[in-house]
Amino acid sequence: MARAGTGTRGAAALGTVLLLVLLVLLAALTGCGTPPAGREGTERAVQRMLDRRAAALLDRDADAFLSAADPRATGYRAGQRRLFRNLAEVPLRSWQYRLVRTGGFEPVRGEGRRVAAEVRLRYRLDGFDTAPVTTVQRLTVGERDGRWYVAAEEPRTADGRRPARNLWDQGRVDAVRGRHSLVLGVGQPPDRLREIARTADRAVPEVNGAWPGRWARRVVLLVPGSLEGMGELLGAPAAGYRGIAAVTTGEAGGSPHAPADRVIVNPDAYGVLGAFGRRVVLTHETTHVATRAATSSATPLWLSEGFADWAGYRGTGRTPKEGAPGLARAVRAGHAPRNLSSDEDFRFGGDPDRLGRAYESGWLACRMIAERWGTDRLARFYRAVGAHEGRTGAVEAALRGTLRTDPREFTALWRGYVRAWLG
Repeated sequence: MARAGTGTRGAAALGTVLLLVLLVLLAALTGCGTPPAGREGTERAVQRMLDRRAAALLDRDADAFLSAADPRATGYRAGQRRLFRNLAEVPLRSWQYRLVRTGGFEPVRGEGRRVAAEVRLRYRLDGFDTAPVTTVQRLTVGERDGRWYVAAEEPRTADGRRPARNLWDQGRVDAVRGRHSLVLGVGQPPDRLREIARTADRAVPEVNGAWPGRWARRVVLLVPGSLEGMGELLGAPAAGYRGIAAVTTGEAGGSPHAPADRVIVNPDAYGVLGAFGRRVVLTHETTHVATRAATSSATPLWLSEGFADWAGYRGTGRTPKEGAPGLARAVRAGHAPRNLSSDEDFRFGGDPDRLGRAYESGWLACRMIAERWGTDRLARFYRAVGAHEGRTGAVEAALRGTLRTDPREFTALWRGYVRAWLG
């Protein structure tokens, strides 16, 4: 009897185990609560599809590239065909997609599944980028008949903002390579792109003379077709950059081996400048490329923009009255500044006169340092400010450590310098 009772309990336990296994299998087949292994397997399959897509672009294989686009998503597929053509002249060294995360696994009746995917596109330009430039994309990927496709790209980020676009999203890219520059443009006459390359090639050695030390000594310039295109590249309202000939994008405090910054040219404002103005503008922006690794959140804008203007005007013979007309008018009217400009004074889209005076006052501060303490000491001061742990105390410590002065004395010297030159 004892043996018979033990056998009955064993059979019941075995039946319970089999029932649990059957329930798990049914849940997996019906897609209820995709288990971790299923998600991981899906993400591996999506990543393999993205890898094939990236390899096809680098191999210039249009059919293989388009095979990753959902055939039923006709609009998206047509856009990908245009994207492939737009990239034809862009000298890519690498192009990679990395799947960061996926959203819910949504069953689509008769069409398999759709998954929201956040992807990081990492690319390098041949001869210019020593590390990848990264942009984020939000894709919808779908599975049908065991194969994964990209079906759409979301136009907004998770928080509802419009992300910055790449130049090739705006049209077919034309490329001009200079000695030290790469100019990529959309909808621009070839002569304009060549002129920009020549001016940038001249700017690089000029910046070398102003900024001792290691930097890439090459520059990438993007020229969209309009001011609105410039705003799209920056992910910001275009109106804030009206009248601004160019801006430089990049990560402050990056290493000397970080990707080359992008100088984005406003074709409207740049086009009305003469040869001298274009030279100063591109030397100014190239200086930002050179100094990026030494620039941090501790660096005030009067120093970073003032140093770039000092490098831009250096060797041109431009006098303070010629280079700082707005500040000169303020001095003559009895409104000489008492303090160096704050970061808020440099805000685009605000009062243009206030913005102009901010740039001019920063330039004269750096000009004064170069004349009084020497150009090497100016560069050392710049590096010392950027190396500080935070904004608080950064300028004060650098003034004492490199110029052997303090904020009160330095400000008084600067006010006297402004009055002497502009009064």
